[in-house]
Amino acid sequence: MDKRVGKKTVVFQNPPEIIGGYNVVGPKEGKGPLNAHFDYVLPDTYYGKKTWEKAESAMIEMAMNEAVKKHKLAADDIDYVLAGDLLNQNTTSNYALRQIGRPFIGMFGACSTMALTAAVGAMLIDGGFAGKVLCATSSHHETAESQFRMPTEHGNQRPLTAQWTVTGAGCLVLGKGESGSGQGATIHITAATLGCAIDYGQTDANHMGASMAPAVADTLLGHFYDMGTGPESYDLIVSGDLGNLGLELLKELLDKSGFHTLDNIQDCGCLIYSADQDVHAGGSGCGCSAVVLSGYLLDRLRKKELRKILFVGSGSLHSKDSLLQGESMPGIGHGVVIEVMDH
Repeated sequence: MDKRVGKKTVVFQNPPEIIGGYNVVGPKEGKGPLNAHFDYVLPDTYYGKKTWEKAESAMIEMAMNEAVKKHKLAADDIDYVLAGDLLNQNTTSNYALRQIGRPFIGMFGACSTMALTAAVGAMLIDGGFAGKVLCATSSHHETAESQFRMPTEHGNQRPLTAQWTVTGAGCLVLGKGESGSGQGATIHITAATLGCAIDYGQTDANHMGASMAPAVADTLLGHFYDMGTGPESYDLIVSGDLGNLGLELLKELLDKSGFHTLDNIQDCGCLIYSADQDVHAGGSGCGCSAVVLSGYLLDRLRKKELRKILFVGSGSLHSKDSLLQGESMPGIGHGVVIEVMDH
């Protein structure tokens, strides 16, 4: 049976189950509106480590280990770990995986990495190559600022278009779905649409929503075309971290493409902070969509407040060096369909 539908989408013959998830966030995120949906809030951004980079690595390690324990699994039950982050050479994930001891596939999709790992993990399971897979990613405000912009110690003023990199790590446990047999509703990944690198010439690293919105729009339009659906087919369409400005740009692009009813479109970067937390255009970073998906969205799916969502991670595929060399910022969007399935 051909699982490919159209040019960009795969539909899973045996939809992998999201067995569960676990997330860790920083103190700022813990004070936000999604506080009740986080598993662990750090007391401070160092998490007892000497550097912020070591703290971020400890965060994703904790998210992976606790996700396994939370769902009464052992490390040996995991066939592959798919993980990535924002730091050079995926150092956060690489160093954390020294302690995990499971086959590791490092992945980089910038801030779209949570959706990318979920899509590829689902492919591994549906293809018969794995029984259980961990999908994880992380970001840290201070490590990202130091690498991509200016160290926070400099006190540089942030423009209003800038987003606040989330300090957080999230992990999903994917399985074949056998746990759902005869046990009521379970949550499954039923399809995935992988995106293309889209570049509209945006060069401002403090306005990433503008580089990512066209890529998310391209992925959504490709998904709708492949599947013969539209926004009305989903209880919620949620992008990764376009932020307030990027989300408005996305809606404008979809409106120009003929999709005018967009009341069910939201963004993780808009959800994670409140208006009084002074984050300007919203949240960003690998950890943004990871902690919102593994917490808030999964909780709503479990309660059947949502039954079918389209989750599209968004990433800006630039580096500090590429911008210094005069390059623009390509964007990427990867999507997965997540559904509550009754047994």
